Amino acid sequence: MISATVLLLAFALDLLFGDPRWLPHPVRFIGSAISAMERFLRRVAASPGGERAAGIVLVLSIVAPVYFLTGVLVLLLNRYSEQVSVLGGTVVLAALTATTIAAHDLLEAAGLVISSIREGSLESARKHVSMIVGRDTAGLSEQGVLRATIETLAENLSDGVVAPLFYLAIGGLPLAMAYKAINTLDSMVGYKNDRYRYFGWAAARVDDAANYLPARITGLIIAVSAFFTAFAKGAAKGGAVLRRSLAIMARDGRKHPSPNSGVPEASMAGAIGVTLGGPNYYDGLLSEKPVIGDPHREDYLPASDEAMTVVKVSAVIAAALATAAVAARGML
Repeated sequence: MISATVLLLAFALDLLFGDPRWLPHPVRFIGSAISAMERFLRRVAASPGGERAAGIVLVLSIVAPVYFLTGVLVLLLNRYSEQVSVLGGTVVLAALTATTIAAHDLLEAAGLVISSIREGSLESARKHVSMIVGRDTAGLSEQGVLRATIETLAENLSDGVVAPLFYLAIGGLPLAMAYKAINTLDSMVGYKNDRYRYFGWAAARVDDAANYLPARITGLIIAVSAFFTAFAKGAAKGGAVLRRSLAIMARDGRKHPSPNSGVPEASMAGAIGVTLGGPNYYDGLLSEKPVIGDPHREDYLPASDEAMTVVKVSAVIAAALATAAVAARGML
């Protein structure tokens, strides 16, 4: 299990430094392993049934070793802390733990998009948003770019911050790293296109299961965070924002094609008073997604700033809850 000290230090390291490109990152190694296993398994998968079986083997062959190897590494680091250097072992373990959290990089990427819009550079904003969303961005309007950014902030708050902290709290670094492996599998093969419809089925289903609770926890945290950020402007405003966020989450959270993504997106839409979702193009093909939220405002730039604030507060709340859970368990 992880200690409260390591968890807090890891969260602080991520907020301060994120994931520097020049440092090796576990997800890159996981991604390389997924690509290699996919090439191998596709040689023996010649039918839809064979592809599904190969996809199940892919998930097992990636997630189980990641969990086991991370557990061995944590054991070695703990022994190093006991026998050589408590501080050195703690710092290394915290740095490794920080790689499972992505608050800094999420806020930085979204901030680049919002700054470009504020500076009047729509082309730059489209370029930046293309790095964090899967939809076609070349023809997006300013509102479309900011809507995509808000959706990414809400969804990746769950995938990149709350879910890793959740799994760190209940199972330590091995479980959190296994979650990152599941998430990486889904991002690489969990598509419903011709290539991955069957091969990526298992990865997508496991990812849905792994994110079920974290997504709903994220929706609640977003609502609470929105309450705190609005409360500064008046107690009545804070209460109204909280009620609206929870109401939209309950009403629209299940409209999204994903069983999980719609929950934090709906909570965010209610919190900042905008609509999300709607039609988008993916690889030139129109995807008609349901509209989430109510149009209480039309200017998405200040709404995007509010979304950034809500995500920052949500990340801190999530880290505090995870740390409290770890500390409480240690006292039992």
